[in-house]
Amino acid sequence: MDGSVFAQLYLTYHVAQVFRPSRSRSTQRTHQPEQPLESARSRIPSPLFLPHAASPPPHPARRPAEEPEEAAVARLTARGDDDAPAAAENDGDSQSPDRRSSSSSACKDFLRKFVDNELLTASLEDWFSGDSEDCGFRKPAFDVPFDLAELQNFDYALEGVTFQQLVRMPNALHASTSDVFEATAHLALEDFLHAGIKGLWEAFWGPEEAMPFSVACIHSTSSRFYPAEKAIGSGKLDGVCATAVLLKNSKHSQGRWDHIVVLTLLRPDIGMVSAQSDQHLSPAVLGEALFFALRVLLSRSLSRSSTVLRNSDSVYVLLVDSQFGGVVNVQGDLNKLNFDLNNVYECAAEWIKKDAKITVSSVDRVWNKLGNANWGDIGTLQVLLAVYHSMVQFCGAPKYSLDELATEHSSRLQSRRSERHLVDRHSNGNGLFRFQQRSHSPEIVEVQEEGTVDVKPDEILKLEIGSIVFMEDSNCQKGFQINDIRTESEPPIYGAVPVEEPTKSYLLYVGSSPSHLEPAWEDMNSWYQVQRQTKVLTLMKQRDISSRYIPQMVASGRVGHPGPCNKPNSSGSCGHPLCSTPILVTSPVGETISNLIRNGLFGVEEALRCCHDCLSALAAASSAGIRHGDIRPENVIRVSNGSRQPHFVLIGWGHAILEDRDRPLMNLFFSSTFALQEGKLCAASDAESLIYLLYFSCGGGCPELDSVESALQWRETSWSRRVIQQKLGDVAAVLKAFADYVDSLCGTPYPMDYEIWLRRFRRTINEDHGKEVDTSS
Repeated sequence: MDGSVFAQLYLTYHVAQVFRPSRSRSTQRTHQPEQPLESARSRIPSPLFLPHAASPPPHPARRPAEEPEEAAVARLTARGDDDAPAAAENDGDSQSPDRRSSSSSACKDFLRKFVDNELLTASLEDWFSGDSEDCGFRKPAFDVPFDLAELQNFDYALEGVTFQQLVRMPNALHASTSDVFEATAHLALEDFLHAGIKGLWEAFWGPEEAMPFSVACIHSTSSRFYPAEKAIGSGKLDGVCATAVLLKNSKHSQGRWDHIVVLTLLRPDIGMVSAQSDQHLSPAVLGEALFFALRVLLSRSLSRSSTVLRNSDSVYVLLVDSQFGGVVNVQGDLNKLNFDLNNVYECAAEWIKKDAKITVSSVDRVWNKLGNANWGDIGTLQVLLAVYHSMVQFCGAPKYSLDELATEHSSRLQSRRSERHLVDRHSNGNGLFRFQQRSHSPEIVEVQEEGTVDVKPDEILKLEIGSIVFMEDSNCQKGFQINDIRTESEPPIYGAVPVEEPTKSYLLYVGSSPSHLEPAWEDMNSWYQVQRQTKVLTLMKQRDISSRYIPQMVASGRVGHPGPCNKPNSSGSCGHPLCSTPILVTSPVGETISNLIRNGLFGVEEALRCCHDCLSALAAASSAGIRHGDIRPENVIRVSNGSRQPHFVLIGWGHAILEDRDRPLMNLFFSSTFALQEGKLCAASDAESLIYLLYFSCGGGCPELDSVESALQWRETSWSRRVIQQKLGDVAAVLKAFADYVDSLCGTPYPMDYEIWLRRFRRTINEDHGKEVDTSS
């Protein structure tokens, strides 16, 4: 036979075998000893996922019936770049022609010849076993892609997320036939991946936009993508070699290799084999995962999409069977790969050994015996976290960050404790909450003070008057000198002046230094006061909410400390007590209503102006869908600007409600009835809290409230007997009318008409100062 003809047939034969599922090395190379994976597979009742497990060279009888081998060879030879799809097509992201250099051509040719995962595994055999002489260590010790702290934080973030796998994963021990088991397993895997990406997308990116991902199987002979149902219906299930999460593309609805976001290999007995090797993957399974990972990276590097090209240095491969699963992550610079077409597998193996960073997770249970995914267990969390990072690669930073969702664990914990009447009195800076517990009697039983859980805010930074704090932001370092302490609550609010501009005054908030404690036990008050309030004020600025009755953010950043700082990253800490402590600076500065009442400076005019100014702030915020959720005397300040008329500013926006899932801070004296009953705000909740603030500030009787039940009972009695309306009527008729209006809206979905009441209060302030109020009570 002519040598060139023989070479062509040899090449096309390997291309035709490109994604044939892994075969036992013992059947292909008889001189090699039998591998543990093969002995494990031999116990499977049918050749699961291994349709060609015992077939040396291909034979027409073993190829799917719809296409003879000669036709497949001719087609694959004609479309030689099928596995490098982006080399000839454009997916919409423009790229200049000069980027298609000789290096790209070499990469494409390399990819065409890189078709046999067993040859790669054989090239890595010495490396896996630790017998290689050129290795600096006996065996490759792989790090894990995610540590336990990351998984726990991810678990907190997913607390409120609903995942639902509808197609159950079958149990091999109870399968009626191997064909039915295999078909159901592929359907269950697709449904699991779909449920995972759908839940992650709606949780982190939001349900408003359509999910840009799909799930499909990859056929070994044609390298085509289609759902498992289609593969089963057309009799092509034997050729399915992997399942992929794909980035949707309207121009290429059939799917392409450079659109693979994450790849999943469904192989038998991964859990059993790993259990026999101390939770480590077998060389055959790991070699196959590295083979597919490198193919995906090579395909991405040939893409014309700038988004895909940016992600050609990292890929996740998921390895699962019908019970267990694990994650393999491969990172590396493909520019360091030697594209020697005469030595493809040795070059690939050399790159994996020396230039790639490979992390391998433990193999843990993903599905229980009923076929349901254990969404909150480590095995499933590892898989979901790999999918999440892959989604971030292609879609960018999510709308809601992982850390942001994780911190909501603490607020949910507080809500749960409130439901059980175990509310920590320290959680409310006013000492209004006590722990309660239910007995068999319907009466509320008081628990002694020593029953409380004392969470000491040791991590809160205490500043002394006269001290100087340096703040590091993205631009420069600024110094602020502490002049006074504005509030006595925990954490305190400081009055400060900038060192470079001593004529200006600001309010300064300092958060907690990074703690090694679990988030559930950190001091969340400081987090809401600093980090969350920074987010809310930034959002207001972005939405062009401008009002003199709402504080303005001057600066935010981290506290700088003397000496060297060797923190590992921007969000980490070097161990110094001040390192990475968050700080927020706002304007203007004023006296809280608490101090005004204490000094006898809160009269009729202050009550009217306070109501008008707070309503103005609420109206401005509500125009952007923001509600305050924490109105109390400590969060309203009176600002005096020399000759100008004093006005009130509503501060403390850390507990603001931005969306339905946010929960307000519960306060027995100032929270609205709807907030205490339902744990959320209605349209009139902030106005109702403002009514309570005015009622108590103007001398209203202060009841003994020690539980949510007593607070609700006091509200019902006071409103029904018109105690609140009458007290405010003694101050001004417009306040009484406003209280009646708010009472009519409480608990209803009807919106507040701020404008009409702002006009009435402006008219009253300018014309009628009402009566004198006796605040001695």
